[in-house]
Parts: sequence; structure tokens; C-alpha cells
Amino acid sequence: MQFPELETSRLILNKLSKSDGQALLDIFTDENVVRYYDIDVFNSEKQSLELIDFFNQRFAEKVGVRWAIRVKSSGKLIGTCGFNSINLKMKNAGIGYELSSKYWGLGYASEAVNKIVQFAFSNDQPLGELYRIQGDIMIGNAASESVLKKLGFKEEGIRRSSGFWKNEFHDLKCFGLIKPEFKEI
Repeated sequence: MQFPELETSRLILNKLSKSDGQALLDIFTDENVVRYYDIDVFNSEKQSLELIDFFNQRFAEKVGVRWAIRVKSSGKLIGTCGFNSINLKMKNAGIGYELSSKYWGLGYASEAVNKIVQFAFSNDQPLGELYRIQGDIMIGNAASESVLKKLGFKEEGIRRSSGFWKNEFHDLKCFGLIKPEFKEI
């Protein structure tokens, strides 16, 4: 299956490549970016390259898809977004995204996530039919909550001690969006 390339008015969403290693390292060396993330701050490009391989392997195995988020005018990589898990039998997926802190507050995350949700719920996409998308957000990550709420995700509750990273348990707010409720922004 060919990797789906998507486009918005300001962004190109496409496949990550090895040449993105340094740009991804720049994003993941920022403590603000990984504050609510299940990984520690990166300290080598090797980690970025391993993450790129991981994302691309999940697509090859048809269990996930992660797009590079690039500014259309420059081609600069400013983050990634996608579906960390896809369960075609259950017709659902788990969503994830991060953005370089230099680009926070400009609407890029909402624009990118809106596009991938639109793609996931369309009838002509090659991933398989999806009916539900879920986002789990660490308590306190107000910016990420704002992105999902803007796109129509509904807060469904708190999953206590549902995440374990950085040597501690984390409560996660669960947000869900089902296909009939989605309206493009």
C-alpha cells in the first residue's frame, strides 16, 4: 500500500524519511514537547531514526500510520501526527501528535489533526473503514485537549493510572470521536 500524502492550505502531511532525523531530534530534545509524552528527551539522532523506523514499520504492518507535518511553503518538518494504533476489526484507532514548540499557538496541530481525521473517516482511504477515533491525554495537557475539543472529540472520562512512563503512573483523559459526529473545521 502506498503511503497516503495529504495537504491542507498551509501543510503537507507525508511519510517520514531518514533525512528527517535531525529535524525530529530538534523537536524531541525540547522538554516542553515531551512533558506529556511517553518518552524522555532525546539525546541523539539515532533515537530519531529509530522512531522514524518504528512509525514506518507500523504503517507497513497496517497497524498504525504517522505523518510528517511539514510547512507547505518551506517543507520544514514541524511535528508528526497519526494513528498510533488501528484496529480494523473494531473499526477504531488511537490518535497521537506532537508539534515543535516554536509552532505552538498557530493552529497547525488542529489543521493537521483535522485533515487526518477527515481522511480516516472518508470512504475512499486505503487504511480500512474507521468509525471511532480515541485520544488519551495526560491530565494537565490543556493545549492537546483544546485541539481535540475543537475537532468535536467528546471527553469520555478519566482512565486512572492508565499510562506508565518516566517511572510513574499517569491518569489519562479519554476523548472519543465517532464518524457521524465529525464536522470539518
